[in-house]
Amino acid sequence: MSPKDTIKGILSDLPTLLAVAVVEVDSGMPLASHANIADFDIETAAAYNTEVIKAKLKAVQALKLKQTVQDVLLTLTDQLHLIKLSADGQMFIYLAVNAKDTNLAQARQIMKAHSASLN
Repeated sequence: MSPKDTIKGILSDLPTLLAVAVVEVDSGMPLASHANIADFDIETAAAYNTEVIKAKLKAVQALKLKQTVQDVLLTLTDQLHLIKLSADGQMFIYLAVNAKDTNLAQARQIMKAHSASLN
């Protein structure tokens, strides 16, 4: 399934999201994206969240953990930002939602289901 199809699937399951993108880890560039609010700079968010992923991957390696990074949750004052890596680690889904009107467990399940289509 293409990154655009992944975005469409997430939008159908979670239409109230603030923004969503499928991002390539190496370049930090979104392969597909959508924002429901006009002033959400998805390219900047993708670039900085790529740095978050790269830093965490380096930390896991430095600690010699026999673990893989699956997802990252960032809680802001009134938003949740979730990052879900693809199984091969080449891409990730970035999702931003309102904290007060989104069930975190549901959002994580939606991302997990759609991340499987990225491989």
